[in-house]
Amino acid sequence: MPQQKNLVIVESPSKAKTIEKYLGRNYHVIASLGHVRDLPKSRMAIDFENDYEPQYISIRGKGPVIKDLKKEAKKAKNVYLAADPDREGEAIAWHVSHLLDLDPEGKNRVVFNEITKDAVKQAFKNPRSIDMKLVDAQQARRVLDRIVGYSISPILWAKVKKGLSAGRVQSVALRLVIDRENEIKKFVPEEYWTIESTFKKGKSKFTANFYGLDGKKLNLNDNDGVQEVLGRVDKKSKFNIDKVTKKERKRTPAAPFTTSSLQQEANKRLNFKTRKTMMIAQQLYEGINLGRKEGTVGLITYMRTDSKRISSIARAEASEFIHETYGEEYAAEKLRHDKNQEGAQDAHEAIRPSSILRTPESLKDILSRDQFRLYSLIWSRFAASQMTPAVYDTMSVDLSQSGVMFKASGSKLKFAGYQKVYQNSSDSGKDNILPDLKESDQVDLVSNDPAQHFTQPPARFTEASLVKTLEENGVGRPSTYAPTIDTIQRRYYVKLNGKSFEPTELGEIVDDLVQNYFPDIVDTDFTANLETELDNIEEGKEDWVKVVDRYYKPFAKELESAEEKIEKIQIKDEPAGIDCEICGAPMVIKMGRFGKFFACSRFPDCRNTKAIVKEIGVTCPQCKEGQVIERKSKKNRTFYGCSRYPDCDFVTWDKPVGRDCPKDGHYLVEKKVKGGRQVLCPNGDYEEEVQK
Repeated sequence: MPQQKNLVIVESPSKAKTIEKYLGRNYHVIASLGHVRDLPKSRMAIDFENDYEPQYISIRGKGPVIKDLKKEAKKAKNVYLAADPDREGEAIAWHVSHLLDLDPEGKNRVVFNEITKDAVKQAFKNPRSIDMKLVDAQQARRVLDRIVGYSISPILWAKVKKGLSAGRVQSVALRLVIDRENEIKKFVPEEYWTIESTFKKGKSKFTANFYGLDGKKLNLNDNDGVQEVLGRVDKKSKFNIDKVTKKERKRTPAAPFTTSSLQQEANKRLNFKTRKTMMIAQQLYEGINLGRKEGTVGLITYMRTDSKRISSIARAEASEFIHETYGEEYAAEKLRHDKNQEGAQDAHEAIRPSSILRTPESLKDILSRDQFRLYSLIWSRFAASQMTPAVYDTMSVDLSQSGVMFKASGSKLKFAGYQKVYQNSSDSGKDNILPDLKESDQVDLVSNDPAQHFTQPPARFTEASLVKTLEENGVGRPSTYAPTIDTIQRRYYVKLNGKSFEPTELGEIVDDLVQNYFPDIVDTDFTANLETELDNIEEGKEDWVKVVDRYYKPFAKELESAEEKIEKIQIKDEPAGIDCEICGAPMVIKMGRFGKFFACSRFPDCRNTKAIVKEIGVTCPQCKEGQVIERKSKKNRTFYGCSRYPDCDFVTWDKPVGRDCPKDGHYLVEKKVKGGRQVLCPNGDYEEEVQK
């Protein structure tokens, strides 16, 4: 009879493959392929009369997987559940345990923060029972989200249009985007002026900015004020150096990544969407095949965390690596304690490489381009966090003439420290060096450059800034940011214009309805308080049924009132100004799930529809007949093509300008560059000045 093996159940096949290699021949590792039980999609499935009992079912299509799990469990010596180390992972383990009739008190739950040989083997030496506090916290979230979504969504279907939804966290995210848009619309720009002047000492020139008059700071609000200042300046007379301040300033490295900060930096630096960041991070965590010598190895620690804590083992390894690679002066002398965000859970470490010895360069030929870029970001941020501060020599200078005061400042990098491997977004890339100036020196005025400015409205949210704001407001947790942002885009409540979110007309209609009839749902404090309650359940301070009850009862009253008071909202069709080419009836503009489109006014008798295209006023440079139109790729990236497609297959990522290159006759395009836009030839033979 063959020897019985220990069965280990994880979520994904790649994770199963990595762990089985570490555990050896006495273990068999299989994947549940995520959740095996959930609430049914077709109904609420919450028993309100019986303590909000969730009515779980086996997920449709998972029958063969469940059958295989039961078959393997029957013949196993022991069964271990090794799903991810968070609430959702605990819930998956609990559901699998239920299906396999495992002892709920049995020590069959195994957790590890990184998928490395030592971490996995150590975890299997210390199995524990399923933590029902974690399971209950996840159940409370799932039940509340189901109640909110399945209560409000049918109202939206009946009163607005089919296919809409309103969720607990997504409604807050949408409200934030719309509030920001309203701020922008109401914003009234204010005029202000600056004067940047060039001075000279000997052959050395430097710039300084106007500060004030007669010892007091002065803001310049109009050109009259500027001229008054300039009228007091004698260009032929020298300026006096009144004060010189020299200091040594240190910049400390940023903490290692949390889920939120990783999503923000990957969006800003790599242009990754939050969903893409988490997908690639999952691949790095679950394991990458490094070849015959090492096999499959998890390259980073668990990527859903809001903790900045680092294990003592990882710190020691990093210290030794930095000493050997960069030198003693680059290794942090004492332990830095990075403060966690208020309300953060500290169950896991920060996101870091499982071993700092696996440098990005050593993995460049193994990882895909995107894996390499994200791993490099994680590795360098962690390495920098264990290094010494960067040191700058700074110098500030006050200078004046006839009571007109200017200030100049400069800095020079003295010691790179952590910047040897990573630069924070606030780190300046260039030195700004002032000449050697002393108090009582005199310098010549070379020129004045007054400039008019206008205050700018607040910027629209990007994915990075929206994640940051959700985290600052305590809305959601690391696992919720990516699906929340993905949902409001898929529902077409917001759209991306470049990298910035704009609310759609549909999003504003839904938000207005939810805000008027379910104000708590879009209230950030209300949602943040609920997150705290869920944390309390996890810590055993609250009963999950009581928390759900506390939130459901006032919501039920709002729901009853809303069903009576909300009138049907008619999204009226707009005249398109063109006729249907099939039946000749007028076309109208309709609102669809993915935006506006042309449709025949005789629908359903005539089902002709057309996408709304944006012409840019340029004739197709290829066929000379069609118009170049702006289009969107599946990933929402703008490109340009011919209106006669598929008869003409002209396509380009860059916007044609309707002129030809004077050198080779190729069509010219417009590109975004630093400081503005530039017209150039794609062949690289010709370019025009940057237009600001």
